[in-house]
Order: sequence, then structure tokens, then C-alpha cells
Amino acid sequence: MPDIRERVLRSGVETLSDEDLLSLLLGTGAVGRSVTELSRRLLEDNLGLEGLSRLGVHGLSRQHGLGPAKAARVAAALELGRRALTSLSAIERLELGSFDKVARWAGPRLCTLEHEEVWLLSLDGRNGLKSARRIAQGGMHACALTTRDVLTPALRDSASAIVLVHNHPSGDPRPSPEDVSMTHAVARACEVVGVPLLDHVIVARGGAASLLENDTVRAPSRPAKLPESASDCTNRP
Repeated sequence: MPDIRERVLRSGVETLSDEDLLSLLLGTGAVGRSVTELSRRLLEDNLGLEGLSRLGVHGLSRQHGLGPAKAARVAAALELGRRALTSLSAIERLELGSFDKVARWAGPRLCTLEHEEVWLLSLDGRNGLKSARRIAQGGMHACALTTRDVLTPALRDSASAIVLVHNHPSGDPRPSPEDVSMTHAVARACEVVGVPLLDHVIVARGGAASLLENDTVRAPSRPAKLPESASDCTNRP
């Protein structure tokens, strides 16, 4: 169990297997059976998570090693997953295929912050938002990011393309030399793995800037510019 918790803190809960997730949820095993063995047996006997979800709380409580308390815990977790999936399905698809749309998405979230945050937007094949992840925050500058920090979550989300976004607490959206250098490095790495970097957008109280417009980003397998991108990217409200 401590090993599983450490892996969650180090790499994120999404890296765990179904067996690990169930072990973390149960917390303890049963007589003569460790929590890992109990989780593996539950999944095998019920043909995976789908089978477990069909049992309901009463069916779960009849499983060997699960009493009423653990059965209720597992049933609640499965119901939360169902509700999250339903909520995601109901959300209108957010299309972020232009500089203006990215800036409008990022501005309210980041412009007023007194610290810097870097976000990764993973897009589908039609520039729809698949996920938005904060990948750095605090006093950290974008140049402190490694290509691995960007590409690992993008590949995990099966992104067709990505956009980087970060804020400048100073209020000046113009990219720094470090911003440009980091963007070049990420763009090159993205070309290698086939997940193009479409843009790196900087937002601040003084406006927003696109490193695509500044000729920093070039993605050979995608259009050179996003549709409807701003012509004067440093003078946006």
C-alpha cells in the first residue's frame, strides 16, 4: 500500500492499474489474503471493472473478503465514475482552434494570478479540447519545463495536437528569450513523436501573445497557422 501511494504522488493516479486502484480503495485485505491478492481475485472473478459495477452494493457485499463497509466504498467509487462520465458526455465540445479562443479560455483563469502557471491543452483531431492540465506553477518560468513534462501527459491523453499556455504576472505578455528557447525545444520534440505543438500562448493583464505569430512554432504536419489567429498578438485585452 505505501508503494502504491508513493506512485500516485510521484506519477499520478492515472498511471495505476485497475488492480492498484482497487487495492488503494479497499485499503486492507482479508484473512489469509493481501489487499493486492483480494483485488486481483475480485477483478478476475467478475471479469473486470464492468462486472464489478453490475453487482451493486448487495452483490459486492457477498464477494469473499468484502463486508458491507468495503462493498459500500467500492459501489460509491464506481458510481462516482459513472457520474463523472455522464457529466463529461453532457459538456458541450470546446473547440480551441484559434489564438483568440485559447486566449479567451486562458485569460480569466490566469491573468490575475500573482504567480506563474503553465498549462497544457491536449486537443483532438478537430482542435476540440480533450484535457487541460497545469504542468507547472509557482515562481517557475516556462524555460524550467522539460520536454518530458509536456509530452508525457499529452501522450497519455492521446492528444492529436497540443497548445501550451502560461501567464506573465508582470502584466507584459511579450515572450522572453527563455519562453522562445523552451518553445523551440518542445516543438522539435513534438515533431519527433507526431503530436504537433500548434501554439504557445502567453496571457497577462496587458494582453496576450502567440509564439506562433512570432514565427517560433512551426509544425510541418499541420497548417502553419491556426485559423482565425490574431494579427497583432501583443495588443489583445
